[in-house]
Amino acid sequence: MPADLAIIGLGHLGLPLAQAAVAAGIQTVGYDTDPRPFAELSAGRTPVEGSLAASEIRRMLSGGFRPTTDPAELGRVRTAVICAPTPLGADRTLDLTAVGDAARALAARLRPHTTVLLESAVPPGTTENFVRPLLEEGSGLRAGRDFHLACSPSRLDPGSRTHVYSNTPKVIGGLTPACTESAATFYGRLTDKVVRARGPREAEMTKVLETNFRHVNIALVNEMAVLCHDLGVDLWDVIRCAETKPFGFQPFRPGPGVGGHCPPVDPGFLPYSSRTPGHPLRMVSLAQEINDRMPSYVIQRCATLLNEHGKSVRGARVLLLGVTYKPDLADQEASPAREIATRLMDMGAQIGYHDPHVQDWRVRELPVPRADSLYEAASSADLTVLLQHHRTYDLQGLAVKAQLLLDTRGATPAGAAHRL
Repeated sequence: MPADLAIIGLGHLGLPLAQAAVAAGIQTVGYDTDPRPFAELSAGRTPVEGSLAASEIRRMLSGGFRPTTDPAELGRVRTAVICAPTPLGADRTLDLTAVGDAARALAARLRPHTTVLLESAVPPGTTENFVRPLLEEGSGLRAGRDFHLACSPSRLDPGSRTHVYSNTPKVIGGLTPACTESAATFYGRLTDKVVRARGPREAEMTKVLETNFRHVNIALVNEMAVLCHDLGVDLWDVIRCAETKPFGFQPFRPGPGVGGHCPPVDPGFLPYSSRTPGHPLRMVSLAQEINDRMPSYVIQRCATLLNEHGKSVRGARVLLLGVTYKPDLADQEASPAREIATRLMDMGAQIGYHDPHVQDWRVRELPVPRADSLYEAASSADLTVLLQHHRTYDLQGLAVKAQLLLDTRGATPAGAAHRL
């Protein structure tokens, strides 16, 4: 049966979209330029950690979702959505290689009147100056005349039971007003509200603003954490008090680092723009610098705590709790846990870990011993470090059992542990 929708990119962006589309009764086919997700999905397994559960994948398959390795399927749909990943490259700019591959695969089969949507996180100008030329050159069609083209950056809160696809507004910016309306018609089937941007660049920049807002505010409280510790001030109590203000304040909390799939973006350099404004976001660069320092600060606190208790990092048994980037998920994308473990190992510590969502964890391709009994491991470790607060952790009980506990999330009761 021909599908109505093709999703290109079966990872953290594409799978939730596919789930929402299938739930809305849309015949959906999933394609990835990497053939590996096909085998996993066909077997009812999730191809990426921390995305949908295997049970959710199986429900999608039974609901009509079809993963495929045949690119010809892309030419049989009315709507195609590019959900390719855009990781940070070595120069800290977004790598658009997978987006380009997806656009080329689609262009070779693109039919007139198709609506093409870009959900990947990209620098402003990418839809018009990178994706559009690839689609037009590969298809011989013209965007805005022969087919619709729009950007609607993905908005996901992985693991949230409050903010799901259907109640999260979708921002849409089309190449033309008709492109915007075509995109709005599609997304109107999936979500309660669509927000029309003036164009693709405004939609792309919305994602930049949202992502950088998070990173800049986390950087602020991370700096506050260091300052408050030096001054002997309880930052967690400060935040508790500040968040009672009913206007002009939104609480953010410090931690050992910032993970996730949306890295901060500095659009001061636009690789696919005809002109570069030359005004980098200095605050974003500074925020990234501050957040990148947090794993080192955690190591410093670990060393200080051990020293104060007559122990050295070298030879110390250190237990890391929670190695994922977000609580109650298996997703390890950009989690600071790996860098912290690496630094501790370099200093001669003996590392172990516990995480109810991660059965196997490797650092430098070497397996890290996993604690089977949390309390037993904490009582035998010289230092236990809470890096991620999963809801299954009984932190009050853990604080009693652990010889020494450093809480980087401020989740333990006041006075029960050393807090960041």
